[in-house]
Amino acid sequence: MTVRMKRSFPDAAIWLALVAGALVMLFPIYWMAVTAVRPRAEIFEALVSLLPGRVDWGNLAELWRRQPLLGWLTNSAFIAVVAVIITVFVNLLCGYTFAKFRFPGRDILFFAILGALMIPIQVILVPEFLITAWLGLLNSPWGVILPRAAEAFGIFMVRQFMVSIPDELIEAARLDGAGEFRIFLRVVLPLSRPVIAVLVIFTFMWRWNDFAWPLVILTDRDSFTLPLGLNLLRGEVNPEWGQVMMLALLSIAPMLLIFLAFQRQLIQGIASTGLK
Repeated sequence: MTVRMKRSFPDAAIWLALVAGALVMLFPIYWMAVTAVRPRAEIFEALVSLLPGRVDWGNLAELWRRQPLLGWLTNSAFIAVVAVIITVFVNLLCGYTFAKFRFPGRDILFFAILGALMIPIQVILVPEFLITAWLGLLNSPWGVILPRAAEAFGIFMVRQFMVSIPDELIEAARLDGAGEFRIFLRVVLPLSRPVIAVLVIFTFMWRWNDFAWPLVILTDRDSFTLPLGLNLLRGEVNPEWGQVMMLALLSIAPMLLIFLAFQRQLIQGIASTGLK
């Protein structure tokens, strides 16, 4: 009995530590949600309770009336979904090329792509803006999507995963007369579902939450995304904090839903790609 109690004590301590850490991480989200539905008069009270006196959806109604909320949601969704389709496909093609083809300068080019991971976005912001302006993509969602059509991290992750795909499968498909693109679609992609799941989740998260690049490209308020709209509300002289919290809650809700729905695929994909 004593031995069993000694063994259970460390387990209980670990569980208590995990629960405490989860509560600390979740409390800001809870406070944001409570503030979003709290009446305006309660926000500025001297002693604010953890629970609102009553649930008031006036912040959402006022936000809908004052700001182009539907447009911001539509812009964010369009940019995130289209960017996922383009970026994931480009990263898969590039990673497959680096993993299964041999050509002069392949390793040098791959190390150059890895080096791009160490370059902050602020360093390339001006030349990237000039190129985007020259293409006539300013104040357009395509100006946000196309410059990030390929990600160095995504290419690296795909390449590391596809190295483990047996070359014999590809050679057998070639002997059967399949073309390279057909091999990629029919043989490689079905085996790459774990890394595709990770790419989709990460890319959607990055594009949905992206702030710096859309801030430079999008100048019209109606073309803003949710992060830009949130920055606009927060930067007002007398910001309505209930509306700010409501918009922040709307902006993180898709991320929470996607993580809760696909957390198993995300963990399996990261484990299979060897990422730490």
